[in-house]
Amino acid sequence: MEEVQKKQAISLSEVKEILGKVDVEEMDQIQRWTYDYVSKFVTIDSKNAKDMKKKLIKDCELTEDEAVEIVNIRPKKYGRITFIYFRLEKINPCRNPGKNAQNNPGAFLIFPE
Repeated sequence: MEEVQKKQAISLSEVKEILGKVDVEEMDQIQRWTYDYVSKFVTIDSKNAKDMKKKLIKDCELTEDEAVEIVNIRPKKYGRITFIYFRLEKINPCRNPGKNAQNNPGAFLIFPE
């Protein structure tokens, strides 16, 4: 068994990218299940996921783990984040004050529509 060199929180999109480089025949059972799951349910590419994660960490002052959780869930409305994240004062600067704010006041600046 290989020794763990580094631990880092990564999004499901990044998991999909990493496992996509491995031949399915060489995957163990857990890797195949994981790859099957992310192939079915992940709809955003890893570059966009990484960009969103960086923006959440920088602009909202979230930890990497917190940012990854939010990127994985990708709530469409600000209010929905209360179900997964209780320290809302960190998220407030990331609300979308843009042109669509009147039509969609709960939109996030971080997530593209």
